[in-house]
Amino acid sequence: MIDLIHGDNIEIMKEMPDGSVDLTVTSPPYDNLRTYNGNNDQWGEQVWKDVLTDLFRVTSDGGVIVWVVADATIEGSETGTSFKQALWAKECGFRLHDTMIYQKSQSFTGSKYAYFNSFEYMFVFSKGRPKTFNAIKDRKNVRGGMTESTAKSGMKKDGTIPDRVYKTAAEYGKRKNIWEYGVGGGKIPHPAVFPLKMAQDHILSWSNEGDVVFDPFMGSGTTGLAAINLNRDFIGIELDTNYFKICKERIVK
Repeated sequence: MIDLIHGDNIEIMKEMPDGSVDLTVTSPPYDNLRTYNGNNDQWGEQVWKDVLTDLFRVTSDGGVIVWVVADATIEGSETGTSFKQALWAKECGFRLHDTMIYQKSQSFTGSKYAYFNSFEYMFVFSKGRPKTFNAIKDRKNVRGGMTESTAKSGMKKDGTIPDRVYKTAAEYGKRKNIWEYGVGGGKIPHPAVFPLKMAQDHILSWSNEGDVVFDPFMGSGTTGLAAINLNRDFIGIELDTNYFKICKERIVK
């Protein structure tokens, strides 16, 4: 199922059934850090509050929201908008399950008095305990392949020493919560295309085949493309006409 909707996400979400979404992966506009075809004025605190409030309603029990955001620096001070959003999500009823980091392989912003900014937050909100967690195991284990033995301490009641247990360490372990990707959308005419691999990794982690993946700020359609490639159903909403056309071209083939 692919359902691409052109319009206002707040109004459209009001018509969505309760508990109809298993996973949301989205990157809302934040702090006017990008220009979205002149639509920045339509994005403000009340908008993200309304979106997060209704996301709690449409998310299934155990469902997850991946909310990718960053903060602007104004007159030497970061806005902290991302943290306001995370705290509001908790007010709505979500758990702040994890604060993950999207580490950019290239750094583009900085100032004379600060280090280069090279990351964004990936807040993972959950409606109760996540019902799905398919851990990605691609972290090279330094002791991988090595066989080690262990023994229980003490003696058995008959005075003998417990047998040793031999175990071979796995080659790869569960990755950490800082994920690194390249940036930029290539020839895609959108100011903030996030990496396809990042969307794929979150979809693999927090959902299963046949689940419903949602993006209320569809942008260039990256989440939708990743969801369809991984055999998930997808619902996406985009307000801007030009970006909606890009989504249809990328997702509906």
